[in-house]
Amino acid sequence: MALILPDAANQQLQLYALDFPDGKGILHQDMSRSLDGSLAGQVFRTGKPWVGNIEDLSGSGFGNWVISGEGVKTLCMLPLTRCNSTLGVLCLVRLEKNAFTSPDIEFLSQIAGQVAIAIDNAFAYLRITELSDQLKQENLYLEDEIRSELNFEEIVGNSTALRQVLRQVEVVAPTNSTVLILRETGSGKELIARAVHNLSRRRNHPFVKLNCAAIPTGLLESELFGHEKGAFTGAIAQWIGRFELASQGTIFLDEISEIPVDLQPKLLRVLQEREFERLGSSRTLRTDARLIAATNRELSAMVEEEQKFRSDLFYRLNVFPVYVPPLRERKEDIPFLVSHFAQYFARNMTKDIDTISAETMNALANYPWPGNVRELQNVIERAVILSKGPMLKISLTDLRSKSSDPNSHINGIATLEEIERRHILSVLEQSNWVFAGPNGAAAKLGMKRPTLQFRMQKLGISRPQKS
Repeated sequence: MALILPDAANQQLQLYALDFPDGKGILHQDMSRSLDGSLAGQVFRTGKPWVGNIEDLSGSGFGNWVISGEGVKTLCMLPLTRCNSTLGVLCLVRLEKNAFTSPDIEFLSQIAGQVAIAIDNAFAYLRITELSDQLKQENLYLEDEIRSELNFEEIVGNSTALRQVLRQVEVVAPTNSTVLILRETGSGKELIARAVHNLSRRRNHPFVKLNCAAIPTGLLESELFGHEKGAFTGAIAQWIGRFELASQGTIFLDEISEIPVDLQPKLLRVLQEREFERLGSSRTLRTDARLIAATNRELSAMVEEEQKFRSDLFYRLNVFPVYVPPLRERKEDIPFLVSHFAQYFARNMTKDIDTISAETMNALANYPWPGNVRELQNVIERAVILSKGPMLKISLTDLRSKSSDPNSHINGIATLEEIERRHILSVLEQSNWVFAGPNGAAAKLGMKRPTLQFRMQKLGISRPQKS
């Protein structure tokens, strides 16, 4: 007796159970065959039983292939049908020719019906268990999202630079294209990613995030694609990966540059083919997740110079790059952000703060904010804690001491970034804004053209309009 069931794609038949009294036990072999061209496939597709002698069989389907050498003379294959759907095939054999009579077949068909009910129930239980596990993990993830400190639903500011970013978001959000956010640390990339998600058709589905730099290299594959119970030491239960959780929604991978080279082909595959396997499983799963990635590193340099990032993956990610300017490039937004954070933290701490002096606001506007919006947020939170009246108190001495640092531009001393910006601008002007070629700006600067273009974008350098 044998039990034959199809794979998830209904393309292959798999032998799940085999029992020959005093048989040879051949379950260690590859026990799968194509549906097309096999006897079992014929029974599965037509839903009609097949009874006959082994000597009448030809080919290598689930017939003489499975029972060769066992002395079997007669074969009976019955479809396992439930609710007008064939779930599999039940295979029975005997050692005599023409051994199955019409009453035998009628009786065995009734048994096949009961087997079909049991299999249908087993499939249903398995599916319910998988959905339950996925729901539990989604709930855990959503609880973590609620506890997240970055829970602001709006992007604050009205600067020209920020409005340009938001226009890009409005353009790309309705599509399913991959978005690559280029920014410095702490500049609010997650809010931009959420804005893309919330303006898209996927807004009612999960927004799943993962910081690739925060996960140990050995566990990153499991976090992205999931694993089966027993896949590795410590895998005590099945785990649903982020791409599976994000199906029909959006997955946001921060610090995408930190993904190991040996894992990059699997990420490329899930982007191109929408397919992956959990660790410890050969079953191919599909996902319809949209990817938004972010990095503060120069990926083109990692591709061409460092060779730490695959070029095909880079091109697949770099479909629609969005550059988020650092806070020092959009100082007009600082008063809005100060007011927003002050109200937020005051409300959470049940304080009544509604005033900030012009001197304090001016000092905040002139501070270079190397830590960007995150640093400003932390400064305001500390100020709200220390303030005892309606006025927000901030230590201007601390800000001035930081602003007078030798690396700051406040005291008339340029930062390294400003020096680089001036140098690149000078070379571009000398080269008449020609990038490529032996006399182009890239060659004079000793860098490749994509690297120069990335640096220009990051430093806010654009070619002047011809009058």
